[in-house]
Amino acid sequence: MIDDEDATGAVKEMYDKARSPHGTVDNVMRCQSLRPHTIAGHMAIYKSVLHNPDNKLPFWFLEVVASYTSIINQCDYSLTHHFMNARRLIKDKQKSDDIFAALKDHAPERCFAGKMLALLNYAKKLTTSVAKMDAADMEPLRAAGCDDGEILEVNQVVAYFNYSNRVLNGLGVTTEGDVIGYYSEDDD
Repeated sequence: MIDDEDATGAVKEMYDKARSPHGTVDNVMRCQSLRPHTIAGHMAIYKSVLHNPDNKLPFWFLEVVASYTSIINQCDYSLTHHFMNARRLIKDKQKSDDIFAALKDHAPERCFAGKMLALLNYAKKLTTSVAKMDAADMEPLRAAGCDDGEILEVNQVVAYFNYSNRVLNGLGVTTEGDVIGYYSEDDD
């Protein structure tokens, strides 16, 4: 990985676009510095699925979906960053602790019901059994009150994290040197 202070040209340009609100470039982006054009695509998808104000589902829940996908894929890097985001957005230590424990136990039903539980169950199947997915998998989501846009939002978060988890685990990337989480403790 090219260090921030050694970045020039296209790498520097991509690093400047990939800076977190903390002003740092996380290892998830730095690990792609030898092919900086891949950072551009990665950032575009990341920002659109987790930080776009046009998303209708709450950002804290999208971070929970990201965390659950990362738990299933055993990606500690993404889990560390994205559950910190969920915690900061939930702003309730006991609730976030309970959610974390339920997700780690693959038992989201302990903390979720209805639409959110249906979406988490969908996330699990999409991550573990993608070849078995079909149109019938939309039925329980719609029965729980999800509209097609909400299904798409979760689909995109899960698809992105399956990609990102494989980038991170496949390259042995750690959080060493990262500032953990996107949001500050006083973000809403």
